[in-house]
Amino acid sequence: MKFDSPLTLKEVAGLIGARFIGAPDFRISGINEIHMVEAGDLTFVDHPKYYTKALESKATTIIINKEVEPPAGKALIISDRPFDDYVFLVTKFRPFEKAVSAISPSAGIGEGTVIQPGAFVGNHVKIGKNCIIHSNASIYDHSVLGNNVIVHSGAVIGADAFYFQRRPEGYKKLESCGRTILEDNVEIGANCTIDKGVSGDTVVSFGTKFDNHVQVGHDTFIGRNCLIGAFCAIAGVTIIEDDVILWANVLVNKDLVIGKGAVVLAGAGTEKSLEGGKVYWGIPAIEARKKWREVAALKMLPDLIHKIK
Repeated sequence: MKFDSPLTLKEVAGLIGARFIGAPDFRISGINEIHMVEAGDLTFVDHPKYYTKALESKATTIIINKEVEPPAGKALIISDRPFDDYVFLVTKFRPFEKAVSAISPSAGIGEGTVIQPGAFVGNHVKIGKNCIIHSNASIYDHSVLGNNVIVHSGAVIGADAFYFQRRPEGYKKLESCGRTILEDNVEIGANCTIDKGVSGDTVVSFGTKFDNHVQVGHDTFIGRNCLIGAFCAIAGVTIIEDDVILWANVLVNKDLVIGKGAVVLAGAGTEKSLEGGKVYWGIPAIEARKKWREVAALKMLPDLIHKIK
């Protein structure tokens, strides 16, 4: 998330009552969690396992619970509870806004777009031209829809990311300040759920179509002209490249890349990235021809055991 106007290191540290290392006027343009950081962003780290990753990331300001020498061109904010301070900043600059009507007065809705009765369009939503938002669909705050987008009944666009830190007293939520973006000519089936980015964007690109009951996790990027079948579950921070087809009930783990033109057959699941231009099946998913040979071999196994006896 970008600030409306940049803040200084001194200003941000003052908001959370923390010490800082760096020039007081060092500029901070936004806040981002580690998967999505860009130059000018502030991020946080609170575990030694991830110190190096955060300090060497593109982020130029890091909230950290250890005093270290900042890398060249970067600033540090020293905090006992970086996670809590980061959440404080998120909620300060992107606070929850209560809805005052089913279609927010702050939403921008393009010419020719139809919002069916019973749909919800939240604060600061942008919807392009000639879209159809069906009854009981919910478009959460700050979501962006292009032209010719169709969202079917029961779909939820822009719900919070599923992102929590475990603590002895329970789970602490990493509040979301990102967006969900549906580009032109996207169609989202009934009862689909697409979570917003934690601090960046979840994107469904031009021409992609969803069947019903699809779940997409935070900060995922889905490319152009993809087909996503019913009951697919795509975890967060995943990249689905252009022209990919996921048939029904495909499971995709987090932080993966599904290459351009890949086809994953129904019921498959993968915990590893898949190369483009190939057909996959099984759990774990492998090339379909190889999997079919394995299935054929397994069918022969009872006869082989009988012959050995």
